[in-house]
Amino acid sequence: MTTKILIVRSSSLGDLVHMLPAISDIARHVPHARIDWVVEENFAEIPAWHPAVNEVITVAHRRWRKHWWSRQTRSERAALRDTLRSRQYDVVLDMQALMKSVWVVRQTRGLRHGLDRKSAREPLASFFYDVKHAVKFWQPAITRQRELAAAAFGYQYEGPPDFGLQAFTEGQPIEPYAIIMPSASRPDKLWPAEDWHAVFDRLQEHGLGLKLLAGNDAEAARGQALVAGRQGAQVLPRMSLTDIAKVLARARIMVGLDSGLTHLSAGLGRPTIGIYKASTPVRTPLQGAAYTASLGERGSAPSAQTVLSAVELALDYSKPAPLTGQSSGEQDAST
Repeated sequence: MTTKILIVRSSSLGDLVHMLPAISDIARHVPHARIDWVVEENFAEIPAWHPAVNEVITVAHRRWRKHWWSRQTRSERAALRDTLRSRQYDVVLDMQALMKSVWVVRQTRGLRHGLDRKSAREPLASFFYDVKHAVKFWQPAITRQRELAAAAFGYQYEGPPDFGLQAFTEGQPIEPYAIIMPSASRPDKLWPAEDWHAVFDRLQEHGLGLKLLAGNDAEAARGQALVAGRQGAQVLPRMSLTDIAKVLARARIMVGLDSGLTHLSAGLGRPTIGIYKASTPVRTPLQGAAYTASLGERGSAPSAQTVLSAVELALDYSKPAPLTGQSSGEQDAST
């Protein structure tokens, strides 16, 4: 018998990446699960990547709130309401526990699960759930999401997180370039140019090209300034999230500020180094199948030398296997 499930988690990019292992857990432990996912329209690609997601239902809070009472917004909100009310779910699971996610949950039909008031970031949200779950706050976001899903469906999860992104990684060759994410939406997250230059030098000493990501014109200009006059470096044009994921999946290494794309790189199983300066890695550390390093802390950026040391470890981890008859055990002993 099919279990119809609606996941409510609309944003942001990094938080959606952190959700993917919980979706894998649900698919593994709930027989015949049919999973729909409500997500912000700009991030609709992310749930669609996961093979266990049946349908992606979009909201547009970021766009609607600018013109909440306009005719177009009212029409789009009514269409969403009609879509949600036309379906009966066995479980509606709010993985966000914010009033904006509750706004969606209240329009659904099904048993509504969410965090209790001591676990939710916005405690008022908990009053709108039929079933409330306690999940410790100060632990990694991926762990919180996996624990909430396990509590809602009554299973015990185990093993490392599975992001369900094999479609990007299986059979893909690793190419000799590094992905760099030097920009952020907040200036207090930025890392000094001279420190980036030291990282660029080291990566190029290892024979790697540099591909810088930029999400808007200001970030592109910053990237161009950082690599001005440097051979083998380029600022990539704006791309869809799917195209970025494809580029990340083939990279030898990624070094980036604490951003959703840096977390996506880790989820894709690429060696990834995250630079934290205005946020703490306690709740959002990088996690993935390859080497990851979450460096720095709120108010205390990592030094260039700390990042360079992590670069060496990451490159050693991602070193191609030898072409001789040497066994993997012999290779490990020699490194």
